Amino acid sequence: MDRRPPDPAKLLAYWMEWERGETTPGKVLANLKTAGMPELLQQLVEHTRADA
Repeated sequence: MDRRPPDPAKLLAYWMEWERGETTPGKVLANLKTAGMPELLQQLVEHTRADA
C-alpha cells in the first residue's frame, strides 16, 4: 500500500491535541503513525547521516 508523504502540519496538530489533553495517548500515537511520523523520522535520520 502506498502512503502519502508525511504531513508535518497534521503531525503537529495531533501532538498539540495531546498536549492540551484532548486526545488519549493511544489515539495520538495512532494518529501520528497514520499521518507519517515513522516516515518523517526516517527521512530525518537519513538526512542527518548524509550530512555527517
